[in-house]
Amino acid sequence: MHRIQQLAAGLLEKVEGGRTLTEALADAQRQAPDLTPAERGALQDIGYGVLRHLAEWRCVLRRLLPKPLPEPQLERVLLVALHQLEYTRAAQYAVVNEAVTLAGRLARGRFKGLVNAVLRNYLRRRDELQAAVAADDEARYNHPRWWIKALQRHYPQDWQAILEMDNRHPPMTLRVNRRHGEAAAYLQRLREAGIEAEALGDEAIRLARPVGVRELPGFADGDVSVQDQGAQQAAHRLDLRDGLRVLDACAAPGGKTCHMLELADLDVTALDVDETRLGRVADNLARLKLSARLVAADASDTATWWDGVPFDRILADVPCSASGVVRRHPDIKWLRRPGDFAELARQQSALVDALWPLLASGGKMLYATCSIFPEENREQLAAFLARHADAVCLDDQQLLPSEQHDGFYYALLAKR
Repeated sequence: MHRIQQLAAGLLEKVEGGRTLTEALADAQRQAPDLTPAERGALQDIGYGVLRHLAEWRCVLRRLLPKPLPEPQLERVLLVALHQLEYTRAAQYAVVNEAVTLAGRLARGRFKGLVNAVLRNYLRRRDELQAAVAADDEARYNHPRWWIKALQRHYPQDWQAILEMDNRHPPMTLRVNRRHGEAAAYLQRLREAGIEAEALGDEAIRLARPVGVRELPGFADGDVSVQDQGAQQAAHRLDLRDGLRVLDACAAPGGKTCHMLELADLDVTALDVDETRLGRVADNLARLKLSARLVAADASDTATWWDGVPFDRILADVPCSASGVVRRHPDIKWLRRPGDFAELARQQSALVDALWPLLASGGKMLYATCSIFPEENREQLAAFLARHADAVCLDDQQLLPSEQHDGFYYALLAKR
């Protein structure tokens, strides 16, 4: 177990250094390629779990330790062990013993007694410490204080529900390929495979419990894909029909690109600045037996890739804070800073301003984010409309995280 604890502490160190949890997990698997599937699963569960509950465990440590720890790695070992004690089925004695063993490798073993005392003290004082957590908003809601205050300001009726939803495990939602069938028929195939699920519409199906994609009937044949129900709304909002020339300006990993092609026979250009991530778009297209023109380029630098022929539809899924998908990526809430929004807003406005001239007269552009902060959404929309007299907003909607979907914002713009 100490190996998993050590790797999990390493995940926290990388996230503290600015890496995403996804990147940190990939690094850990390269570092320990001989991990069994069960060990990889345990490492992932601990990494996600500690980051979901990070403020809670830091609050607990502040009450268990009279002064800050002199060794940063020691805190990470304790955070991992506390999470295991509270949220995993691992035996308490094993968690404590392995954490003490791991601490023995730091500073010539002088912290072994401290780690043992802290963890056993937590087990004795658990109720008292959890009461302290409940009295501290940052610890109770496991979000940075500035984030909580921003939600209270923007969503005075919904802020608590948003925070609580952020801390839940996300649903696994499927998108049934309309070229192959509808949700009702696929739901029956899931039942026959012993997979419990419910339909959320003609295409979306939510599983009662996540499963590996190899367990999904027809996945390899392109019958179904994994995509959040909120993300599935993008293709439908674009008012697609056969023969349209469409640009997906920030396409990777390709879920929305493929969904559009499932709905209509389109001439699609799928563009992304990251050539490696564009490979995932190619993989998804191949599995679904769909085709699109793939371009690795900066969407805002149109002179380097645009052929001069206007697009009938543009999906501008712009870079954002990803504040609407925190339950899928709990590191986001700890990696973001209040000052990030000014730079994100600059990138967003530069991108949509660059794309707007590429849209044909009478065409439509969908501005999309997976954010719930107005600075990236309705405030951006208002500023864009003020800059472009030939733009009209046909519809916009802020989706907040819920049982059915993650948080998204959509604004459909038409060109006069």
